[in-house]
Amino acid sequence: EEPQLLQQQEEEQSQSVSLQDCLKLLKGERDEQRLAGLLLVTKFCKSDDLVSLRAIYDAVGPHFLDRLLRTGLGKGVVSSGSGENRDAYLQLSVTVLSAFCRVSEIASSKEMVSKVPMIFEVMSMNRSGMPVLEECYEFLYLVSTASEDGLTALYESGGIKLLAHQMSALPDGSHLMELAMKLVQLMLKKLSQGIVENDHLSELSVIVTKIARQFALLQNALKFEALHLLSAIFSSEYSTLLHDALRVIQNENWSNHMRDGVATILQNRVAPAEKFEALILAESMVSIKGEGWLIGQINLPNVQDPIPADRCLLLVLESSRVEVAVLLNELAYSKYEASKSSSSTAETIISKQQKVTIVFSLVEKIIKLISNIGETEGHHLDENTFIKAINGLNETIGVVLEYLQDAKEHGQKVGNDLLASVRLVGSYLAEAPVACEDKITELLGYMLSVEGEHESSPFYSVCFLLPMLCQKTMKIEGCKLLASSGGYKAVVDCLMKLIEQNRNGVENNGCIFLACDTIMNLLKMEQMTFSEDESTFISLLKALALWTEKTNDPSVVMMASSICTLIFDMTSENALLNHPSLSSSCLNSLSRLIARSLASWGQDMSDAAKADMDLLEIVTAGYSRWADRFPQIQKAVER
Repeated sequence: EEPQLLQQQEEEQSQSVSLQDCLKLLKGERDEQRLAGLLLVTKFCKSDDLVSLRAIYDAVGPHFLDRLLRTGLGKGVVSSGSGENRDAYLQLSVTVLSAFCRVSEIASSKEMVSKVPMIFEVMSMNRSGMPVLEECYEFLYLVSTASEDGLTALYESGGIKLLAHQMSALPDGSHLMELAMKLVQLMLKKLSQGIVENDHLSELSVIVTKIARQFALLQNALKFEALHLLSAIFSSEYSTLLHDALRVIQNENWSNHMRDGVATILQNRVAPAEKFEALILAESMVSIKGEGWLIGQINLPNVQDPIPADRCLLLVLESSRVEVAVLLNELAYSKYEASKSSSSTAETIISKQQKVTIVFSLVEKIIKLISNIGETEGHHLDENTFIKAINGLNETIGVVLEYLQDAKEHGQKVGNDLLASVRLVGSYLAEAPVACEDKITELLGYMLSVEGEHESSPFYSVCFLLPMLCQKTMKIEGCKLLASSGGYKAVVDCLMKLIEQNRNGVENNGCIFLACDTIMNLLKMEQMTFSEDESTFISLLKALALWTEKTNDPSVVMMASSICTLIFDMTSENALLNHPSLSSSCLNSLSRLIARSLASWGQDMSDAAKADMDLLEIVTAGYSRWADRFPQIQKAVER
């Protein structure tokens, strides 16, 4: 131990002598002395010796450092600085500036912040094998982390544009790439403030493609840095705009890299937070590239055997299923069991609701993929994978229904998480209307009453369930269920709101016709009587009259007149006129509607109009049954 101690003392003494010699030179009057002193600094001063670095910086002073950098750039003159020495001065200047910035007080100084544009200029010189490129990145990182002014200078000097240009040339997994990614991470906050006005979308999209390559190829800590950075970018407020920019990128390698990286994270034992970040990336990629992105060749480093193309799909579905179960369980506990007075509980609920939205979106897109499989060219699943996917979806929907059951039992029917749950259930049942029948029978009335946080009535929940309701009411059991639960009122209210939106220029014909078909199914199955809820039917008749008054669309006319016809089966003209909320002018409109639809009988029809023949038959048959009870309609028809 004694010889080692003596050696250490000798090294410290030697370093002390060198430092003193260096400081004398740096304080000299001639530039040659200062240059010699700085060269000595690069020889003996360690990068972690902050005390010595501070002393050296104070000795040389910022003015000489500025002149030296400008000389290297060809903008200033240091004595004995000839043109051929310019590269040497540039290298020396950047090297010592980077070293000095390890002292945070120096890095945050105005002198260093002001040099950010000049360092950019050094980096953009594009000299082959530039020896100080790493020091340039080190300087930018140290200055931008030391103060807000430094970060602002990095961003406003064109940091995003520079990185978009340079990152493609940086070696995979290198320290340079790591620093570049850290600089992107730092600038995300600035991006959120200025991405729209400064049009950085195309540049950021290029950066995303470069980070995606690191995410796929690396198998070290930098892979997770890439994951965190990509997740932050795709979770930002400008992510939707970024999606549009990424869609127009011609090179498909980046999306394959994203699939490779996501699959690697999800199939390995990593922290739950990192798995969720991988799901964020998957959801974003499906939004950008379509559901087919989930199926594709996966290439992993050091894996020679081919990996099934459906591996990513199954990994995403299984991870989403687990997340849904965990998040909904935690969300239910936070809402119904934890202390209501805790502000942290409210924050927890909001955070988990946001996460639920992401995994629900993924599951919904997987439902769409599975339902369209075979129709989409190039996307095929073998039977075993298909069965696994269906089982996974069934389990997931079962968990969501349990969450809704819990909410029902606690008297909760308002919340965006509940509305999102209804939407997901509706998406699945639209494709598999007989799934989870017992639970649906129990919860249908409740689901039709769920409202979003800013809704005054359950409009969206009904819209989400319409595809399933339309299919279920084709059978008597479905009609009985909807009628007994009182859900038909929600469907009628939804249709009236859709008609109002349509009259105000908001078209949603898909939902309108689904609601109309559902109501017609109920009426045709004779599950309703007019006396049960006169006000509901009167309101519907008034809405149908307004909807058709100024339209020439034959499909709208035939659909509306068919519903009116089935309602007229249950009442009479006198009963309608005696109702206080239905005016004679409304009955006139309804009369004209029936007359218009009957007038099309026997006319030459286009292929589109022929599709309405079934509806015309309903109107014709109905008119023959009740015409004698509606003399005003008779007159309109006979004119």
